[in-house]
Amino acid sequence: MESRVTYQKKKRKKKKKKLRFRKWVIVVFLIFFLSIFLVSASKVFNWFNDNNKVDNITEDILENVKVKEKKDNENTENINPPEDKWNDYWDYIKMNLLEIDFNQLLKRNSDTVGWIEVKGTNINYPIVQTTDNNYYLTHAFDKTENEAGWVFMDYRNDPVNFNQNTIIYAHSRLTGSMFGSLKNILDSSWYTNKNNHIIRLSTTTENTMWQVFSVYTIPKESYYITPSFNSNEAYLEFLNTIKSRSEVDFSGTVNTNDKILTLSTCKDNFGNRVVMHAKLIKKEAR
Repeated sequence: MESRVTYQKKKRKKKKKKLRFRKWVIVVFLIFFLSIFLVSASKVFNWFNDNNKVDNITEDILENVKVKEKKDNENTENINPPEDKWNDYWDYIKMNLLEIDFNQLLKRNSDTVGWIEVKGTNINYPIVQTTDNNYYLTHAFDKTENEAGWVFMDYRNDPVNFNQNTIIYAHSRLTGSMFGSLKNILDSSWYTNKNNHIIRLSTTTENTMWQVFSVYTIPKESYYITPSFNSNEAYLEFLNTIKSRSEVDFSGTVNTNDKILTLSTCKDNFGNRVVMHAKLIKKEAR
């Protein structure tokens, strides 16, 4: 009898140990998944919070900074007009330029170098520039930390005397802010409307207009963001390459007499980029 009782006690002890072990396993798993949930919830909250802050900054800028259409005057210059009188160029140069009152913008952020508007998208923002291409990936226009970042010009570019290739970057936000709507350029609803093929860019020294000639997606690379070239041959090869990449057949040509504007943003989480190139067709000194 005693041995049988002893056996039953041992059996109960083992059972209790198993139950305790299972409880600990459950507790550990609960803590693990709760931690993941809390981290994820925090990231989602920060994502929405950053977007909301950027939207508020943008709204405040648009309400308080004077942005107006500017008709041509004696200072307006048409750049490299084509011989082909049927080229869309002749329709585009009839459009008004954009003029910005930079006084308010410079008071808010001395890094301000311009303003950009891309037809058929939500892109209508001040452009900033600093000494590297990292700062405005994680800071908003007011220089507060923000994962939405801001629209910025490549630090290698000269915002007064444009390089052969002036490059502008911004994050592609799911909300469509910053360059989140740049992906629209690959939709037929965008590129079949020829009035969309225009970028207006204003700086502190001049107002400019650019005609789009190439749009495409590509894995991350540095070639298309080369700002200047050592020879016309190298520049011509570059222009031919980026034009041949276009997923849309735009009218018009581009040559080594042209200065171009490049917009670049992320397409996805795999390093692919959405890219737009345009050439300078009209400018006006301020």
